[in-house]
Amino acid sequence: MAAPRLVWIVSLAAVFLGGLLAALPDLSVYPVTGEIFVHELEREHFQDAFPSIHNNVEEIPSDVPITFHAHLLGYPDLPRWLRYIQRGPYETAFLYGSPTAKEKKAGRQTIEVKAYNRHTYETVKQRVIFNIGSSPDEQLPYQAEFFVRNRDVEEVLPGEAQQLFQQGVDSIWDQDDLRIINITSALDRGGRVPLPIEGRKEGVYIKVGSIYPFSDCLMATKSLDNEARCKMEQQIVLACHDRFYPVFIIDWCNITLMDLSSPSTTGPALTLGDGVLEDGSEFEPPTDAPEKTFLYDYLLTILLPLLVALLLCLFLSYIMCCRREGLDKRDMATSDIQMVHHNTIHGNTEELRHMASSREVPQPLSTLPMFNVRTGESINPMHGRYDSAHVPLILDQK
Repeated sequence: MAAPRLVWIVSLAAVFLGGLLAALPDLSVYPVTGEIFVHELEREHFQDAFPSIHNNVEEIPSDVPITFHAHLLGYPDLPRWLRYIQRGPYETAFLYGSPTAKEKKAGRQTIEVKAYNRHTYETVKQRVIFNIGSSPDEQLPYQAEFFVRNRDVEEVLPGEAQQLFQQGVDSIWDQDDLRIINITSALDRGGRVPLPIEGRKEGVYIKVGSIYPFSDCLMATKSLDNEARCKMEQQIVLACHDRFYPVFIIDWCNITLMDLSSPSTTGPALTLGDGVLEDGSEFEPPTDAPEKTFLYDYLLTILLPLLVALLLCLFLSYIMCCRREGLDKRDMATSDIQMVHHNTIHGNTEELRHMASSREVPQPLSTLPMFNVRTGESINPMHGRYDSAHVPLILDQK
């Protein structure tokens, strides 16, 4: 029992170490500036390099789920001009982009690609060396960008799809020397992911350039009549609108024509940078920016609230201190009225008592004591004829 288990452990260790060390030979590619470059990451090429194929540890199915990760050697991301796309582990992966003269000056770029086997967790690495060169026709003064609504970006990256689209552009441009400059997904332009409905695509922008001017069909897309139709979301009228149909559905209201043949008379166009400083460079802020004083902002945010608080304190202090005499006078007047009222009641009471003590009429029987609650002695209320006004209500108890 121990021997088969040991063999199994050694086999797994060999697969693990082999997956860490497996690597394909370096691959050199030669993109040119001003032209779309597409490199397909072949699944079969990486699948045959997995160590489990050679070690015969287990049978590998033909449809192995493989995912890729690509980055610039020594950096976590790809260069700005290069993009990577793969829809799923069973789909083809592409590296694509259009290098510019800036990337050519940067020199050779090395991209490291890692393939992951989702069944055995093996990895295979390969370095792709990009040698960027110059195009024979680097400057294409007439450029047109089309928006294809019924395609995703990975569907137009293969060479057959590019040739098919270029044939349609040749037919409406009346030229055969056109070149596809760039292909960009609509998601990279701020587009939204479509609803999960069959047939809904993200859309893709395809830029085409030529050394010859635009044809009449392309110029008709920018006529006043067609621009008014586009604003009202109506279909524009073109003689060449069906040259791509039904393979490619073009949004003729979303077409851009760029004429770079004549220099601009309004000055150089504003070019937005990528926000990354070059090696060895320093940030130089603009020197012609006007100086701004923050005195008014300070007065508005600091002194104004303090002034309001000071006014409130002064108002409360006036109420609590300066208005106290008036309150005391009112309190004293109210107290005097109460004292006069009390003295009047007391004087009236004394006068009534004095009148009651000097009266000669007999006291009512109801006011005479009838029974002593302490001694139990009963007193005849009719005994004697004396002045009952001098008899106390409560007799002394002896």
